[in-house]
Amino acid sequence: MQQPTRTVADSHDMIEVSGARENNLASVSVDIPKRRLTVFTGVSGSGKSSLVFGTIAAESKRLINETYSAFLQSFMPSLARPDVDSLRNLSAAIIVDQERMGANSRSTVGTATDAYAMLRIVFSRLGQPHVGAAGAFSFNLPEGMCPTCEGMGRVSDLDVHELVDVERSLNDGAITVPNFAVDSWYWQSFVASGLFDPDAKLQDYTPQQWQDFLHKPATKLKVGGGNLTYEGLVVKVRRLYLSKDKEPAQAHIKAFVERAVTFTTCGDCGGARLNQAALSSRIADRNIAECSAMQISDLAAFVRGVTDPSVAPLVANLRDLLDSLVEIGLGYLSLDRESGTLSGGEAQRVKMVRHLGSSLTDVTYVFDEPTVGLHPHDIARMNGLLLRLRDKGNTVLVVEHKPETIAIADHVVDLGPGAGPDGGRVCYAGDVAGLRRSDTLTGRHLGHRVSLREQVRPPAGQLPIRGADLHNLRDVSVDVPLGVLTVVTGVAGSGKSSLIHGSLPRRAGVVVVDQSPIRGSRRSNPATYTGLLDPVRAAFAKANGVKPALFSANSEGACPACKGIGVIYTDLAMTAGVASRCEECEGRRFTPKVLTYTLRGKNISEVLAMSVTEARDFFPGGPARSVLDRLADVGLSYLGLGQPLTTLSGGERQRLKLAIHMGEKAHTYVLDEPTTGLHLADVDNLLALLDRLVDAGNTVVVIEHHQAVMAHADWIIDLGPGAGHDGGRVVFTGTPADLVAHGDTLTATHLREYVAQ
Repeated sequence: MQQPTRTVADSHDMIEVSGARENNLASVSVDIPKRRLTVFTGVSGSGKSSLVFGTIAAESKRLINETYSAFLQSFMPSLARPDVDSLRNLSAAIIVDQERMGANSRSTVGTATDAYAMLRIVFSRLGQPHVGAAGAFSFNLPEGMCPTCEGMGRVSDLDVHELVDVERSLNDGAITVPNFAVDSWYWQSFVASGLFDPDAKLQDYTPQQWQDFLHKPATKLKVGGGNLTYEGLVVKVRRLYLSKDKEPAQAHIKAFVERAVTFTTCGDCGGARLNQAALSSRIADRNIAECSAMQISDLAAFVRGVTDPSVAPLVANLRDLLDSLVEIGLGYLSLDRESGTLSGGEAQRVKMVRHLGSSLTDVTYVFDEPTVGLHPHDIARMNGLLLRLRDKGNTVLVVEHKPETIAIADHVVDLGPGAGPDGGRVCYAGDVAGLRRSDTLTGRHLGHRVSLREQVRPPAGQLPIRGADLHNLRDVSVDVPLGVLTVVTGVAGSGKSSLIHGSLPRRAGVVVVDQSPIRGSRRSNPATYTGLLDPVRAAFAKANGVKPALFSANSEGACPACKGIGVIYTDLAMTAGVASRCEECEGRRFTPKVLTYTLRGKNISEVLAMSVTEARDFFPGGPARSVLDRLADVGLSYLGLGQPLTTLSGGERQRLKLAIHMGEKAHTYVLDEPTTGLHLADVDNLLALLDRLVDAGNTVVVIEHHQAVMAHADWIIDLGPGAGHDGGRVVFTGTPADLVAHGDTLTATHLREYVAQ
């Protein structure tokens, strides 16, 4: 049989990167095979994300945006060309990252995956009684939403006890709302209304006075010779602080709103979000809200029972989508789960499902640690999905640390050898067998195992949890030992976070260190966030005999042209806006005058450009050094002091928060997957840090899947046996050695394999 002729078109089988210099990349040149699974490895800060996301994916996205008209581009974010000499043979890149899905409470797992849209069509065709088109089942459209809660499922209420002190009179300051103090403008309208005796205690008001005081709608009253518009306190507070179109800006008002506003389930729809017509329509005795509230694995079984030929193709697609969600380990979720409540790993897996059914091929899928939040039992399923995407003819690029995922790679690119300025170079490129033989940090650690403790530390007491029933927990009672390292584990969805975050944070002395985004703008950086900038500014001020405010890019010393940001954002009207380095300060953020002041030969801009490691040499003692030491302790030596917080990964954010809390007086630390983003070699450093915290007399509770952390623990609490309603129970408590010797849970199986290797 004649071989097909190989044409020029077939030769584009490598993504060719030449001279990449984004962030710390040291003019990296590398060839990445197309239609293969390539895993990028290396320590945190080695340049993996700069190469994969900052260079390859960013340029693909920019080139695709350039194909749109100038008019459309004006609505898109401006994308600068990555700092790279050339990129050849790129295909369209789809980024599947861990960014939390929109916190909009109208977005649910069902709406984000289109499963709810399909379910709406099925109900509009088969539901009895028939109530109309698919829009009649949407809680985001007027024809379907509950009119009382407007499709939110809950209504806001004001806690009157947070607004007033009923044992006081108006003259004694009975109104405790911000800006309603005695003699304030708002307070005067209540006293001047003549409706109340200003010296009478609120608890002595007649029912009519109490109603008028709180709920009287805006009413014009004749007072003396003029008119006064009076409205009840609740009415006024709603108008001032709770209107939908504005968020309270001041911190004390935000805090008041959080205290005073309570959300209760809507009484008219019972939290179902839909109007009564939509809820009346049923298939097999279930309405659409009941279907949405079912665990996805149960809903998949329910949908299989819908056999009407008129919706057969649609039901087949819905069934495939639900089966994919189960297969990816999300069968414990429900379609009505709000998107904003998903973890980063769950959000990434929901996005992944949308691409599994896509007819697109020959595209580049880019994943950022897809194993985050996955138990070893679930990682095998995730690996299968990555291989499925590759086998459809796609290029799959994965930034990952877990050896189980590195093992399935067709090709590995290892960056390093270190982090920050010590990284940014390709240490190895080739197959996994070659990586194992190589003398790189990753190669040496692929087979590295942490052994079980010879002797566990004895507990100093117990922290009891009783009758926990949040989400899928089944009346769980368990004792968390004090003064030791406890690992809480179990498959994704087994109830770990519900148990720990639902029971421990409200207790005195408990500090929760998670991966949630850090509030701050592009001006915020590690120096400002940790408080390091204060002693640095003080040192500059003392050395130069000037005031500290000059050395803040948010204050007097800021470059007036860029307002201390270092870049100028230019809106080019009909074409995309651009961000360019400020020519006035050349990106240094400060005025020329401020830059003439030095400390031991360095100006403030040069100090903020230092990494934590460089800064530790520069500040050998004092309060600045103690903050820097804590940053080094948590594995952030490579971080730049002036690096915007918006560029940090979830794991880096968690370690930054931990560094801050280590300076406080806490006695119980709760950490949520602290190994996220950590190279195998860094896990040992993390374990040493956790040991130091425990040995200093603290209790450390870690929610974790990493077998190395389990093996190193003094005590394990294992939840399961499965996920969702198959979980929610404590299936083992004891030492890791007991779990390995006698346990029969999924965790026991994987930990046994791990320590035996």
